[in-house]
Amino acid sequence: MIQSVDRAIRILGVLQGARRLSLSEVASRLDLPPSTVHGILKTLQAHGMVVQDRDSNRYQLGPAVLKLGNVYLDTLELRSRAVTWSEELARRSGHAVRTGVLTFDEVVIIHHEPRPDGSRQMPEVGIVIPAHASALGKALLAFLPEQVDELTGGKLRSMTSETLVDPAVLRAQLAEVAKEALATEREEAVLGEAGIAAPIFDASGVAVGAIGIVLPAADWPPAESSFTAVREAARNISRELGAPRWPVPA
Repeated sequence: MIQSVDRAIRILGVLQGARRLSLSEVASRLDLPPSTVHGILKTLQAHGMVVQDRDSNRYQLGPAVLKLGNVYLDTLELRSRAVTWSEELARRSGHAVRTGVLTFDEVVIIHHEPRPDGSRQMPEVGIVIPAHASALGKALLAFLPEQVDELTGGKLRSMTSETLVDPAVLRAQLAEVAKEALATEREEAVLGEAGIAAPIFDASGVAVGAIGIVLPAADWPPAESSFTAVREAARNISRELGAPRWPVPA
């Protein structure tokens, strides 16, 4: 790897997690000399990737990051294929719909279809959820054994008292998910929230994303028709992406 590029990306990652940090805080978290971090921050700032608050001198992510994110979403075929089926899934289930992709050990939401009840809801595109603590993540991991090996090689983050942090228990659950191509979770990432998700495959037969519904944990279990609707949405999107079959065996 090119060291300077690696350090710049690590700085962006630190700012993503902490929102606003001083120069010394960024340097401390990365165990780098402040002079080195300062030079990289100024370079990122010149390109709009980082901005510095005038009053506190703290750094945060800049607008160019959002621009790159929007370009990524606009060019993502999975998202464009998911939009129509997300609307249909929300209508059939009565719940909000998320479509996500796996990035290292997290799921990034690339499309969010609000509940069809007309209530005000926060947009969720761009939020990240630990893969092992979400239905979307489990639906993907069940068909990506190499990522499971990497994920369970370290300590699993505990988000709530319901989060699965035992690698053996997680692997057993993923084996069941692979059989049904359907994953569930109840309050493993967020208290009061539950979800159902199914994997999406592309033309090469690789699990490239997942789609699912999110509902209040108090409403669990949902109607059987919701499980069917989630699987059908994943199957339809996979078919449009050229998947040879659904699900593709793990």
